[in-house]
This record gives sequence, C-alpha cells and structure tokens, in this order.
Amino acid sequence: MFVLDSHCDTPSQIHRLRDIGVWNRHGQVDFPKMKAGGVDGAFFALYVPSSLGPAEATAYAVELLADVCDALEANRDKAVLVRNTCEALEARSRGLLAIFLGLENGSAIQHSLSLLRFFHRMGVRYVTLAHAGHNDICDSCAPAAKRWGGLSPFGREVVAEMNRLGMLVDVSHISDEAFYDVLECSDAPVVATHSCCRALSDHKRNLSDDMIRALAANGGVVQVNFYPVFLDARFARTLELSGIEERGGKVEAEFIRDPADPAKRAAWYAVEDELAALERPSYRLIADHIDHVVSLVGVDHVGLGSDFDGISVTPEGMEDISRFSMVLEELRLRGYSDQEIGKIAGGNFLRILG
Repeated sequence: MFVLDSHCDTPSQIHRLRDIGVWNRHGQVDFPKMKAGGVDGAFFALYVPSSLGPAEATAYAVELLADVCDALEANRDKAVLVRNTCEALEARSRGLLAIFLGLENGSAIQHSLSLLRFFHRMGVRYVTLAHAGHNDICDSCAPAAKRWGGLSPFGREVVAEMNRLGMLVDVSHISDEAFYDVLECSDAPVVATHSCCRALSDHKRNLSDDMIRALAANGGVVQVNFYPVFLDARFARTLELSGIEERGGKVEAEFIRDPADPAKRAAWYAVEDELAALERPSYRLIADHIDHVVSLVGVDHVGLGSDFDGISVTPEGMEDISRFSMVLEELRLRGYSDQEIGKIAGGNFLRILG
C-alpha cells in the first residue's frame, strides 16, 4: 500500500517561511507529520491566486517551484522530488518521502503551450485548469457570470497537449460546463484532485452524481477533499456566524505580506486557534464521501486529496496530515478490505499517473 495525498498547498506555506523539515505546532503539513500519518507521498500544489495577472502568475509559480526545490535540498535525508510512480516507489524503498508537483491554476501558463511544456520539464505532473476565477483555459465554478461557457479554444489545445505530455488534467474548481468539455476532448483519464460529493454537501465546488459517473466512465478518479464546508454545507453557516474568516482574512493578508514579522505570524496563528475551537464536522464525513463515490462507481475511482495547507480549518480529528491514517482505519471499520483500502489510499491515483 502506497499512501498518497493528491493535493497539499504546502508550497505557499514554504513561501511564508515554514520549515517543513521540523514539526510545526501551527501547520498542517511538514515532513515529520507526513511520517507520523503514514503518508508515503504527496502532491505539493503550486497554487497561483486568480487575482494575479498572467505575467505575475507565471513568476509566482516559478518562485514557489524554487521554494520547494530549496526545501527539498535542505531535507535530502527526508524527502525527494519524484516525477512518476516508479520514482515514488523507489523513494519509499530508500526511506524517503515522495514529493510530486502539481500546478493549481492554469493562468500560470498564460496563453502558451511552451510554458506548459516548461512546467512539465520542471516536474509538474498535473494542472488544475482554473481556480476562483476564469482564465484563458476555461471557466471557474466560482463566478456566476461565465466567460467561455466551458473550455476555451485554447483550453482544448491545452488538454490535447497535456494528453500528449502525459500530464494529468485536474477538473477541481472548474465550471460544470468546462468539466464536461474536458471529458469530451481528453483522450486520457482525468482527475479531480481535491473535490467532494454534491449529493452530500450542496456546494458548487463539489461534483454531482452525474459528474462522478462521467469521470469514472472516463477512467478517472475523485480525490476527496477534507475541507469541512465541502464535507458538510451546514458548516458554512457556522463559519459565517463566527465572523472569524472575514476578520481573519485581513490578518492573513498582513502575514502573507510580511511572514518574517513575528507579531503578524502570531496574529495569524491566533486566528487559526480560533477556527480550530469551532464545533467542526467529524473526519468520519471523509469516509461518508468515499462511501458515496463507491456506491455510484465502485472502489476503483476514489482517493484522498486533503487540500491541507490550503484550508484554514479542518474536520474534527483531522487537524493535520499526522492524522491521515485515521481515515484508512475508519474505512477498515466500515468493512473495506486491505486491497480496497490500498486502492483508495493511493493505488487508484498512481494507476492513472502511470
């Protein structure tokens, strides 16, 4: 069994000066926590905010890539960058954590297939086509008014080139119309690296039952997200009533602007503590969403993509990646076999990556 988390936003936290070689009291992912959680490998997503212009987006993604490379160089005894399943298995045999790269938000490639190829050469193995805003590739699920009505003409070129390169197309965050356009034009299985089930939590970021069936028919995999709002829509009201996110957003913005300032870091950590003190949905809801996907399309089309370090609040009992094995234990308690758990834990995603 190879345990894989298909989506962690840890590069953003490295950029904010987190030392991922040591255990951080505040921080959802670092190398000691991955070891404690029995996680063999993870995709570190180079997350690019939709607020950045094309040139800024590319520059920021490259800066995050450099940050990850520096962090891995400083922790050569703990982790290594890998590009495929064979390298990941070799890393584990050497006692090292396997770190894959993803690019979250295709705006970083601007309108250039050459830039797409550049990120592939640098080790990026999937691209989340959009994030919270539309870009030259496709529509996001977030804004109500759409730009393209799905994939753009350039977006179709991007999907074809990703198929040729062997990069995985990630449909998390994109509009429903863009989702179906991707399935229509992709010659290879596609993935949702960090998405939940709309039937259990009615949120536009989640996948409907029809979308899950279509993704599975394409040969793809749904990697269940750990964000409480995506697991249980009722938690959104809890967050809203608390007022913490609105107030905390300003505190976080100050911290991002100057992560070396101890006072700004402490202020953000205080917000994280407030969020953790809220009454949160149980981590067992992660297994509920897995159960739902399995009931629709079987055990070969589901996995785990936490979104750790990209979510400000976690489920009760799943505070960071050191708790990852609890999901697998919950699946055992629900009657899943070791073979089935191995598929969910990472086997399904690695099969498609291969």
